[in-house]
Amino acid sequence: MTSVVEHRHWHPVSLASAVGEQPVAVQLLDEALVLWRDAQGVVQAWADRCPHRGAALSMGCVRRVGSDAQLECPYHGWRFAGSGQVAVVPALPGFVPPASHRATVFAAAERYGLVWVRLAAEGEASPPAFAAEDEARLRKVNCGPYDVATSAPRIVENFLDMAHFGFVHEGWLGDRGHTAVADYRVDITPTGFLATGCRAWQPQSSVHAQGGADVDYTYEVNAPYTAVLTKVPDASTVALADFRESIALFICPVSPERSRVWFRLAMNDFESPDERLQAFQHTIFTQDQPVLESQRPRCLPVSTSSPVQELHCAADRSAAAYRRHLRDLGITFGTC
Repeated sequence: MTSVVEHRHWHPVSLASAVGEQPVAVQLLDEALVLWRDAQGVVQAWADRCPHRGAALSMGCVRRVGSDAQLECPYHGWRFAGSGQVAVVPALPGFVPPASHRATVFAAAERYGLVWVRLAAEGEASPPAFAAEDEARLRKVNCGPYDVATSAPRIVENFLDMAHFGFVHEGWLGDRGHTAVADYRVDITPTGFLATGCRAWQPQSSVHAQGGADVDYTYEVNAPYTAVLTKVPDASTVALADFRESIALFICPVSPERSRVWFRLAMNDFESPDERLQAFQHTIFTQDQPVLESQRPRCLPVSTSSPVQELHCAADRSAAAYRRHLRDLGITFGTC
């Protein structure tokens, strides 16, 4: 597998809770992967291909062998230890597999309730940061996954965009009487950029909104397919005292034109059931999804030599910064 820039970054591929006693098939950057847990419960991410005859390891099972756990191929029963090394070849009981007999193993980690994978042997040390995760006073809830028929960059750019609120989210995050986007600031950071001074009038900015309010937004892009927003409404318009909310957007680039999306909420609401918080986020994103899937091209036009050139205005400052960021990183997966 040829390493590209995107392979050096960590990407979410599954809810951690979805990886249990049996293997799970996922796809990342056009690569078929299998996820499973070893005897210590540590998540493993491998190429979903047995090195013997190419069968999908995700069709196999996890066998308990004493205190060990091994992934068994469904075709000939070859079993693999957590290191990826072949441990058993049933057709040759006395055979001791050499070190070269092994599955392709990728770096895997659990963070934010998700499984993250890095395809390159070297690259970013850890998944992108979500600062609100470290605040004990904030509750965390995951929403998704959503399978979306468009590129990951299109979804990030939509997440950064305030000018669509009054049209796509009318009655929720905006209305047609308040569509002007005030000037805001974009500053480059070591991992991307930060947009501050963003402000929008919203009829219902969250599940706790008690009528329309001006809401302050801060957006951060800190990885190619990751963004975080923090929003703080006028305190007098919210039922919950000192309410604040951060929302992280985590995207798995399945293929150049297909993505899997999760949101991670962090807020000081410990009373509402998960379902209520997830329902609000679900409403907002399913308003976005059909518009996202209608955009052509599905890949985001980033290159100045792209056959498709899109128009820009001052309200698109975050989008322009995001496209520059992708160009600077050399990201090509999901762009044109």
